[in-house]
Amino acid sequence: LVQTHISLVFVGDRFVYKVKKPVNFGFLDFSTLDKRKYYCQKEIELNSRLTKDIYIGLLCVTRNKQGFKIEASPRGDIMDYAVKMRRIPEEGLMKNLFAKGTLTNKHLRRLAGVLADFHSRAATNSEIQEFGRPERFKVNTDENFQQVEPYVGITIDKKAFSTIKRWTDSFYKRHEPIFHKRIEQGKVKDGHGDLHMEHICFEKEQISIFDCIEFNDRFRYADQLADISFLLMDLDFHGGAEHARFLWNCYKDLASEEEVEDLLTFYKVYRAFVRGKVTSFQLDDQHISGVEKDKAAHIARKYFALALEYVTQ
Repeated sequence: LVQTHISLVFVGDRFVYKVKKPVNFGFLDFSTLDKRKYYCQKEIELNSRLTKDIYIGLLCVTRNKQGFKIEASPRGDIMDYAVKMRRIPEEGLMKNLFAKGTLTNKHLRRLAGVLADFHSRAATNSEIQEFGRPERFKVNTDENFQQVEPYVGITIDKKAFSTIKRWTDSFYKRHEPIFHKRIEQGKVKDGHGDLHMEHICFEKEQISIFDCIEFNDRFRYADQLADISFLLMDLDFHGGAEHARFLWNCYKDLASEEEVEDLLTFYKVYRAFVRGKVTSFQLDDQHISGVEKDKAAHIARKYFALALEYVTQ
């Protein structure tokens, strides 16, 4: 059993079963059975864009006298729903390749091609483009700061919090024209929303990118730089700044990105802050141990420190 702040993941030899926790964080609401079923179905649909055979289908979690079962055709009371997935080979995960020192420029060049192609084909329309407007994206950053306030003095100190917030709020005013230019260029898309090394797998000639954001459209509807910035930030966080630079240089050529460094930094700050936030949430999760909470607090502090580093560099 592997836990995240929103899921219980049961890992078997060949398959993985993911059950959503009955939580409501405001930006995410899995509080009812119907909502969990809906978002399981949406998870399967959205992830089919960047994977071929990982997401298998929706199953029922049932209960009878013998206990709980996960099955396609329920023969007991439906207690919950699960997404059935093919188990991904651990050795192919980008985070493991990086950790072993076997992540090459060839991997990164291929990945840049997949991402640039995905972003070129990703859906966009007037509704999606609205989320590229500074006042609309500011809803996300305002929410982040509001939700992190309880952790000030715990996973982020008051000065760092104030510095990042002030920089973020002023960025919208200083760079407002570039947000509108990006909309005009068609760069605001229905993206992945959670693009980091744990969600990318290299298998022979196939690259699978999975576990996109299904629970809130506004976290996927964004400038394509908001997608790639997450992965670049993740590489930076793990000490892979050179890998990040190489990936960015490959991607920006393929995606025809020019003179966007300031905006890229803005989104990297946003991504590091979000990771600090969701890791901080684990401190309030009754399902994890004190040792795990201490580890989460340490990791959250590192994410917030990276956000501050981007702001002050």
